[in-house]
Amino acid sequence: MRKVRRNNKDIQAEREVLYAELERGALTLGQATRRMRKMIGLTQAEYATKILKIFPRVLMDIENDRGNPTLETLEKVARPFNLKISFVREKREITEA
Repeated sequence: MRKVRRNNKDIQAEREVLYAELERGALTLGQATRRMRKMIGLTQAEYATKILKIFPRVLMDIENDRGNPTLETLEKVARPFNLKISFVREKREITEA
């Protein structure tokens, strides 16, 4: 399979879509992680070892929404995309009685 080189404008547009979907809660952690990796065009092994400095198996488990990653690992996953791991209060719809 031949990798298609994309320009920075296309990558930035993909990032904006990703950020919007994350804010809406439309992606699982695994889906978001896989999309981030694919945006920069790396395999799981390349992304895990070269960028995140974690074992490829750990990344595979995260991408498949399995495992129990530590906060440190989640921070490593979020850092390349300028994301932060935090406790976020759920948005609840307010209904009038």
